[in-house]
Amino acid sequence: MNIMVSNWEMFLRGALSTLQISILSTILGTGLGLIIGIIRTIPQPERGLKRIVLKVINGLMSVYIEVFRGTPMIVQAMIIYYGVAQAYGIDMNRTFAAILIVTINTGAYMSEIVRGGILSIDKGQYEAAQSIGMTHFQTMMNVVLPQVIRNILPATGNEFVINIKDTSVLNVISVTELFFATKSVAGVNYMYMETFIVAAMIYLVMTFSVTRILRLIERRMDGPANYILTGNQMQVLEPEDQIRKSEKRGK
Repeated sequence: MNIMVSNWEMFLRGALSTLQISILSTILGTGLGLIIGIIRTIPQPERGLKRIVLKVINGLMSVYIEVFRGTPMIVQAMIIYYGVAQAYGIDMNRTFAAILIVTINTGAYMSEIVRGGILSIDKGQYEAAQSIGMTHFQTMMNVVLPQVIRNILPATGNEFVINIKDTSVLNVISVTELFFATKSVAGVNYMYMETFIVAAMIYLVMTFSVTRILRLIERRMDGPANYILTGNQMQVLEPEDQIRKSEKRGK
């Protein structure tokens, strides 16, 4: 506890940096994943230049997904930060590099999650949208994506939690996130066990809080549980109405 009290500014700075990187990277990575997932589910034309262009784009996206899902983030961080600086002489801001690294990594995973969510939607909905003259883009924006976003919300929350923990690998490029701050504190007082227990507790509080908040959002998006279908409309029943209805059925 003395470690926490005497070094609270260092821990707070590291925790805020971790949250900043993980929140921005999850939002940007999810947006990137949505774009890639939509493009990869565009129906391919039977022939012509559009088919060739679409196949090339899909091929490049497949390479991107396989590379960033198949290699560790710590290696990606070293290549993007130090490798780019050595090859092209670009001195990248460390925080910007951290957000870029986690965003690209998150986008690779989210693109497959989004693609799976899109493919899980019943094909009859696509046919119904096309029958009233909707384009593929209109179908995605108005029919498919609202359902997909709700369906992938648990996976997105899981990715957010993973990003909070995976920011610890960014200490290899000297980003002052929570793990880097903890290592600095431990290097001063040589109390490694106590210091890293404090860090573990902070990580646990952050991930638990994020999980609870996302669960609340999921419940809000689920809508009312007590509804019945009346024709083509949804009618919500109040608890008293449900009791009266059950009593009528009993009679």
